[in-house]
Amino acid sequence: MIARLRARPDLWRFAKFLAVGVLNTAFGYVAWFVFYRFLGFSPGAALVPSYALGVLWNYLTHARLVFGAGGIARLPQYVAAYLAVLGANMAAMRGLIVLGLVPALAQALLLVPMAALAFVLVSLALTGRLPFGRTR
Repeated sequence: MIARLRARPDLWRFAKFLAVGVLNTAFGYVAWFVFYRFLGFSPGAALVPSYALGVLWNYLTHARLVFGAGGIARLPQYVAAYLAVLGANMAAMRGLIVLGLVPALAQALLLVPMAALAFVLVSLALTGRLPFGRTR
């Protein structure tokens, strides 16, 4: 199965993104939970510092392990991608809380859709093209 994935570069990159994303997502959720639960931030406010820490951590893992990029030349585009994900995350969380979900469950439910959105935007930021063969 790994040989099949490696034969298709975008699928292999997506598989690596998912694997690295498990670690990155855990890091981001734990950071958010610490700011929310232990430091007394509101659910939305806790997203801001957790995203700031997460973006730096994620850039290092994505650039090096997934996209084979070195240095920090694409960090501004990467930050912009994550600011877009942050905005979508905050809006969706607000909506789920209004529907009656507790903040911790709302954020947990948003992990997968926000990871998918992040893959598309991070691919564009680090490679200059959308995943799966589309160019900008």
